[in-house]
Amino acid sequence: MTKIVVAVKYVPDATADRTFESDNTVDRENVDGLLSELDEYAVEQALQVVEAGDGEVTVLTVGPDDAADAVRKALQMGADAGVHVVDDAIAGSDAFATSLVLAKAIEKLDYDLVFFGMASTDGGLGVVPTLVAERLGLPAVTFASEVTVDGDTVRIRRDGDTATQTVEASGKVVVSVTDQTGEARYPSFKGIMAAKKKPVDEWSLADLGIDAGEVGLDNAWSAVESNSPRPPRAAGEIVTDEGDGGVKLVEFLAGKKFV
Repeated sequence: MTKIVVAVKYVPDATADRTFESDNTVDRENVDGLLSELDEYAVEQALQVVEAGDGEVTVLTVGPDDAADAVRKALQMGADAGVHVVDDAIAGSDAFATSLVLAKAIEKLDYDLVFFGMASTDGGLGVVPTLVAERLGLPAVTFASEVTVDGDTVRIRRDGDTATQTVEASGKVVVSVTDQTGEARYPSFKGIMAAKKKPVDEWSLADLGIDAGEVGLDNAWSAVESNSPRPPRAAGEIVTDEGDGGVKLVEFLAGKKFV
């Protein structure tokens, strides 16, 4: 049986107006949130692996109370169980502290593989999978466009700008997948109803043996010094075609150095 842990993140809706707290952290309380779209691909790939053989998928998230919605969405897609690490001291943690919490939580779980999305849609750093792999002492095969699991061997295809690589690793492995792996499934009505009965454990930092002084904004390696609203979009220029529309278009593009 292949046991897969999928780390997911609850992020602010990218279509909503984002604001910041007084400490320059993102306001996550007054904006709708959801399961990061890029993490849906990781959930999908994990489900495909266990459906092709025998196994189970546990979804893991770190975040405030509302982050339980991200776990619930993954359970509706077909994951078997969830773990939610929630603690006020975690607020404002950077990628390094987040990787510590995730690694400690994963160590408490019975797993063979750990799946991540390629990055979160709010931070976009893409470093957490590798940081977690380093903390766990595991190989990491990242930015997978295709994932194949054969026994205890994981093989991925990584598509670059100029070449395609095939990378494989054996044993326990950390895998990150891109949005090129295939569309994630939508939860069915049956899946939505079944998710209500699936177990979700809630852990604190104390449960993981982590001191509050190791995480949080005060212990972050980087900080946002200031922020300002995006300037309003300027009105476009209307060109009346009097037979020279093509010329005016080229002049406009040349003036913007597009051509």
